[in-house]
This record gives sequence, structure tokens and C-alpha cells, in this order.
Amino acid sequence: MRFAPTEEHTEFADAVRSLLADTCTPADVAASWGGEVGSHTGLGSGDGRVRPAWDALVEMGVLGLLVPEQHGGLQMDFDALAPIVEECGRVALPDPVGDTAGVVAPLLATVAGQGGAVSGPAAEWLSRIASGATVVSGFGAAPLVPSGRTADAFVLFTDDTLVLVEPDDIESRPEDSVDGSRGLVRVEPVSGAGLELASGDVAAAMRAVSFDRAATLDAAMLLGLCSAMLDMTVEYVSERRQFGVPVGSFQAVKHHLADAGSAIVFARPLVAQAAHLLSGGHSALSGGSATVGEAAVAVSMAKSRASRAAQLVSETALQCHGAIGYTVEADLQLFMKRSWALARSHGDEAMHRARVRRHLLGL
Repeated sequence: MRFAPTEEHTEFADAVRSLLADTCTPADVAASWGGEVGSHTGLGSGDGRVRPAWDALVEMGVLGLLVPEQHGGLQMDFDALAPIVEECGRVALPDPVGDTAGVVAPLLATVAGQGGAVSGPAAEWLSRIASGATVVSGFGAAPLVPSGRTADAFVLFTDDTLVLVEPDDIESRPEDSVDGSRGLVRVEPVSGAGLELASGDVAAAMRAVSFDRAATLDAAMLLGLCSAMLDMTVEYVSERRQFGVPVGSFQAVKHHLADAGSAIVFARPLVAQAAHLLSGGHSALSGGSATVGEAAVAVSMAKSRASRAAQLVSETALQCHGAIGYTVEADLQLFMKRSWALARSHGDEAMHRARVRRHLLGL
């Protein structure tokens, strides 16, 4: 089974890396902080968005990556999106690229395609997403939704319904997060408002696959955050000197950094496998298309490993930087705090390890 990135995927991700390096600097991320956390730290008074980066990604076609061609998209697969979201993590981009392009867009494409429709509300929103609209998702009766302060629409999952609502159809209140750029909102739909996209068993199935897509993209973003934190730390210990030599020359520091690097290396193929199976790829176990259960366990393996890597890398980075790494003057803290939030988003390590255990042992 092959689930390594294709040459096309790699070139696309490289182009995104170059674009984001110019449009989303750590200063831009810090400025996007808002709410009480942003006010307290003095980092910024933003809304959790870096507009120049978002606009550039829209122009490149990233937001329409999984949107069918008839709705203005590129009609590519989930395999192509995961490396791009990793690049978004590498710069700690706060904008909801994964949620809009990787969770909501394929869901609306499924809804629009059920009747073969090229028009209607789902089709309309697909076209709007490809053109740059922000549509985010939330799971539960009153979910916490990142980037909800600026969203054009919400796709909300309850136990047996799936609805698309606009800001006027919800009651919301801002919530603070350790990562002040998340733009968190607590969302409660107004009874009877919005467009029902699915209900019953169909809605439950869509919720399950959407949750797995969201968890996989969280894992991909964690890989990028981890890579950035490791690069920052290597640069820091190469420059900081003690006893007349760089701190990075000490064997203990080298060992810690090697362990952190290994955690990233071991997590990356699991994220690629999860994305591959969610794209309809073949399973190594059955030799055929992956079942829902096989895809779910691959997702949980990826998310648990990526969450573990985020914990190890952030701890190592902070230890090597010392206390200065946690101060608001240090770029490192922007990446650490994002990784802490995402490690618990759409299931933490314990939840996903338990799902793998149930699959393997039937418990």
C-alpha cells in the first residue's frame, strides 16, 4: 500500500509553504489574538484571522481543494489537503483552513451530490467556500467552535441532525482559550432555524466521518506546529552559549531534541495513512477499500501519536529555551499554546487510544 504524497501533492504543499512564509509571520499570528486573553497578554486585539494569508490561499485554490469542479473547486482528495494543513501548522495559521476546506466542503459536496444537484443551498455554499467564505463546524448541542467570531456560516452536528446555520440563526458568546487566536465561540442554534442537511442514520454517519476528518486535520496541523517548534529550538540552542560553547553541543540537549524529532517522524506516516483511507484508499489489512472501522482506527492512531508528539516537542522546546520560551515576547509560546489546544481538539490522546483498543480487542 502506498500513501506517501505524490509529486503533485508535494509541489502544492511547497507552494503553500512559500506563500505562508510571506503572509503569516509570528507577528501576524500574535496580532490575531483577541478576547480577554489577547488583552491580558497585550499581544493583539484581533479576531483570530490573518486575512492576507487567507486571501492568498483562496487565490491559490486551497479552499476549493475538495470542492467539485462544477462548483468552482479543484476536486482533489483528502490526501492532497493533509500536507497543506501541515504547512498551515508550520506557521501557526489561526484561520480555519482545515475546518472549512477539509470538513465542511466534502460534507456539503456529499449532500449536493445525493440528488445530483448543481444548484440549491449546499451547492451555493460550496461555490462560496471556493471563493473564500468561512464555514466552520461544531459537534454537540452547544459546541465550542474555533473561528466562530468571523464565520459566514456554521455546520452543526447533534446526535441525529445536521444543520447549516448563519450567524443570525444562532445565539453565541465568545469563550477564551489558552491560544488567544482561536476565536472560540459557544454556539446555540435558535430552535427551528437554519437548513437541515440530514437527519437520523444519515446524519449520524456524516457526523462520524466529519469528526474523523477534523481529527486527522488537527493531527496534520500538529505535525507542522511540532516541526516549527523543533526548528526554533535547534536554532536557539545553536546560538545560546554556556561555558564558551553552544548549548546545543551538550549531549543531553542533543538526546532530548533527537527524541522530539523521532516523535514527529513516527507520527507523520500515521497521519498520511489516515488521510489516505479517508480518501477511499486501500487498507493494508484487507487489501481492498478501507471499511469505516479501519479508517476510524487509522485516524485514532494518527491523532493519538500526533498529540503525544505535540506534548513531547513542546516540553522539550520549553526546557531548552528556559522560562523565556513561555513569555509573550517569545514566538515559541504561540506555537506551544496552539499545540496544547489542538492536542485536545476532536478527542485527546486518551480518547483515541481507547478507540484503538476497542477496535483491536473488541472491548
